[in-house]
Parts: sequence; structure tokens; C-alpha cells
Amino acid sequence: MGRPVIGIATQTLPAFTGERQTCWLMGRSYIEAMRQVGGVPWLIPLIPHDQDTLQEIFDRLDGVFITGGVDVDPARYGEPKSPLCGTTDPDRDAVEILLLRHALARGLPVLAVCRGLQILNVACGGTLYQDVATQVPAALKHDHFPTPEQPSRKFLAHDITVKSGSRLGKILGDAVVPVNSMHHQAIKDLAPTLAATAFAPDGIIEGVEGTGSQYLIGVQWHPEELTETQPGMARLFTEFADAAA
Repeated sequence: MGRPVIGIATQTLPAFTGERQTCWLMGRSYIEAMRQVGGVPWLIPLIPHDQDTLQEIFDRLDGVFITGGVDVDPARYGEPKSPLCGTTDPDRDAVEILLLRHALARGLPVLAVCRGLQILNVACGGTLYQDVATQVPAALKHDHFPTPEQPSRKFLAHDITVKSGSRLGKILGDAVVPVNSMHHQAIKDLAPTLAATAFAPDGIIEGVEGTGSQYLIGVQWHPEELTETQPGMARLFTEFADAAA
């Protein structure tokens, strides 16, 4: 059997007059994480207006990896956009929701990280906090984005507690796990078809999974940055690739 083909939607890089046209791109660490576990990354263009072409791509996939990126448009879960909501990418939202619904209908393995967890929740009928710091006053600081002073995406910002007996718990192997944290949005209302299986100390949902046999896991942190230092993070990718194969 050949290596599993893993669909990864891209993100819009706007045009810059005189230098570049509008581009579709994706961060290298996500691609490398999939390649290193034997997956064949297939970058998906943001063409929601051409669903025939998208379907031709979707039909060739063995698994779906939904990555981090800009904020999900609140219109997708029926809310007006707050001034504290950041940049959005409506074409990416549209393509990822189509991609997730295809994967869910076909039972394809799904791994979703950071924004990926959020769009998974929205695609399944849930909602988001548009800005955790203002909407959850007791929340920890979750937006540990890289800075010139602290450029690492590997900084372990806080622990999470993982639900015993969950698929995520079995993969990570520990009840308490330190994670990095680079987000300012989070799950507010959990989608009815998902189960919350990991939490930050302030109660913010950090991990979800499906309730059936499908490999369907979403995490709020960035495990692709931690695979070399935490065996449990590496297992998230190896078991996903095995399921896709």
C-alpha cells in the first residue's frame, strides 16, 4: 500500500502591489510534521467557488490535517465580528468546513491543531470566544505568540489535564502535559458531536475528539513544534498517519 495522502488547506497571503500577487501558502512545520511520519502532504487551494475541483481533490485524500492560522470569521457561528477579533480568511473558512464535512461523512482520520480545533468545532455546530482575555476574565494568558525577545514556538506556557480513558489520553500517555500556547480564541459552546478531553487550568477546552471509532482529534496547542521533545506529541502524528494508511 502507498503512503497516505493528507489534505492540508492553505491560507491567503494578500497581494502586495509591485511585489507579489495574492498567494496561498502554509507553514513549513506542518508540512514537515506530516512528511516525517510518512504522509504525503497535499496542499489544497482556496477555491470555494469551484467545488467540483475541490471534490476531485477530496476524493483522493486518506486523511485531513487542519492547521493553525488566522481567526475564524464569527459569521460562521452566527455572531457579529468584535473589534478584538483579528484577521480572518473567509475563503479558508469555507474550504476547511467543506473539507471537514467531507472527512466526517467518509470517516477519514482528522487531526486539527490550534485554529484547526476551532474551525472543527464550528463546522460541527459549536461557537468560539472571539477573544479569551476579554470574554473569560479569569483566564490564563494563552496568547504566547513569538516575539523578538522570545522567538521560540516551543515555549511551554501551561499544563493541560487530559481526561482518563480518552483517545487523546492514551496517545499522550500522561494525565498532565505541558503545552505551548499561541491563541487568543477558544471553544465557547462545544459542538454536540464532539467530546472535550483536555482542559487548561482555567477551564478552557484544550482538546476534543469524536465520540465514535473515527480518528478525530483536535488540540488547542501546537504539537508539531514539540514532537522532538515529547513522545506523546510525536504519537499524535504517527497514530494519525497509521489511521490514514
